[in-house]
Amino acid sequence: MALLDLDPQVVAKARALAARAAEPVVAIARAHTTVAVERATLRLAGITGADSTHRAGDVPWVNRVVDTVREHCGLEHGVVLPVFHALRRHDLGGLTELAEATAAGQVRYSLPTGRDRDRARRAATAAVRRGLRTVDRNRARRDKLVARLGDPPRRPWIYLIVATGDIDEDVVQACNAARAGADVIAVIRSTGQSLLDYVPEGATHHGFAGTYATQENFRVMRAALDGVSREVGRYVRLTNYASGLCMPEIAVLAGLQRLDMMLNDSMYGILFRDINPIRTFVDQRFSRQVHARAGIVINTGEDNYLTTADAVDAAHTVTVSQLLNEHFAHEAGLPDHLLGLGHAFEVDPTVPESFRLELAHALLARELFPDAPLKWMPPTKHMTGDVFRGYLLDGFFNLAGVLTGQSILLVGMMTEAVVTPLLSDRDLALANVRYVLDAAGGLAEDFRPAPDGLIVKRAHQVLGEAVDLLERIVDQGLLTAIAEGTFGLMRRPADGGKGADGVVEKAGDYLNPAAELLEADPGGPAGVGPVGVGRVEVAR
Repeated sequence: MALLDLDPQVVAKARALAARAAEPVVAIARAHTTVAVERATLRLAGITGADSTHRAGDVPWVNRVVDTVREHCGLEHGVVLPVFHALRRHDLGGLTELAEATAAGQVRYSLPTGRDRDRARRAATAAVRRGLRTVDRNRARRDKLVARLGDPPRRPWIYLIVATGDIDEDVVQACNAARAGADVIAVIRSTGQSLLDYVPEGATHHGFAGTYATQENFRVMRAALDGVSREVGRYVRLTNYASGLCMPEIAVLAGLQRLDMMLNDSMYGILFRDINPIRTFVDQRFSRQVHARAGIVINTGEDNYLTTADAVDAAHTVTVSQLLNEHFAHEAGLPDHLLGLGHAFEVDPTVPESFRLELAHALLARELFPDAPLKWMPPTKHMTGDVFRGYLLDGFFNLAGVLTGQSILLVGMMTEAVVTPLLSDRDLALANVRYVLDAAGGLAEDFRPAPDGLIVKRAHQVLGEAVDLLERIVDQGLLTAIAEGTFGLMRRPADGGKGADGVVEKAGDYLNPAAELLEADPGGPAGVGPVGVGRVEVAR
């Protein structure tokens, strides 16, 4: 039952404006590829491993091959035609052997024509199709495990982070967190990985405030959580980050290793990592196509805007970004039940009626996106060294999540944004969540904001300001709006940022079998099933 009495015509107008604002960017994304998209395609085709002989350290074979193809004949036609043509012409046993020969300077790549092109296309499509079958099997395996073990018994799902820098230590913390009540485990990436234009290989035991996202680390953590899922009698979900310069590759690795959620935002890398806007929009489209096929719930990053901008003044920019993220997701084939839109509890607690304002913002998100598994983020910006105040703020945050029917509740910790939280801090944080859910889990059925009260009026105000901003963005263009600091006060011009040299305009005969197969069948042979949180039913 809707509590805000939002005008459906205003809501429809907001969505229509978001679609118009996004349309030129989607056209740009469709017209370009990137080195990361091409590398992701070869990973689906089966290339693995790294060149351990390089003086600068291990270089993934996929980087070796894509860089060499680009040097020899460009990427505007796609990487697969030159690669699979060379594989046949040199009579090599597989892609790893081809990569080794490439590193040794024994391969000269060229663009095939005629029958050679047809043969290369068929071979590439078959290889990519095999990779997608692995993704499909993992999605089906997840569905079977959820059916056998069950989902968490109540909403919101409790989402907890681990961030030791060592995958083996992460496993210990993650399993203990699941035993203590966590439903979703997020393995934080090492600081700065988003700016690496390659994906490290193997299990890693060092990192800065997190563990590197690698295929082996994904495998190790997924296996550990499968074990603890059987122990606790519910399926424990695993989250990592498909963002940065390797967004498409990490999305593919997540699908190949059965991750369940991935942080994946259309503008986060642009705003907070200064990655080139065109590179980001191209990469996020392909990554979301992969997530749709894998049945992976994405988490968007609107909460970050409120760490640099004021949560009251900039509340409407969060709504605008949510609407844009929704459109970009739908265009890429991602359905609502996999669309974990983000928002946050970041109003300055010294502001009068701050809790009521938080309720207005959270309820607006819930009613605008009723079928999306919203991810509600805890206070960070206004946390201080006063741990008692911090613990109380987190209690308010948890209560707001219960009252407004949030789907995924990221556990707030009393030392958040002050120090690296200790294990005891996580234990207390989980106890806080459990107390609120046990004591007030059904309170939503009694919650009725007054029709002419502050909560309803504030929600209408924010939606109106979002519509006004979307109209301006349609007029000036989304790329211009980003360049002018509309979101999070970050100014990012379309021709600036890291990774711009990795963007390639497609030729008329560009070929990418992964893109073709994902476009033709976003959900796979059986279609994407109900693997997300789905509609949150809150008794009213």
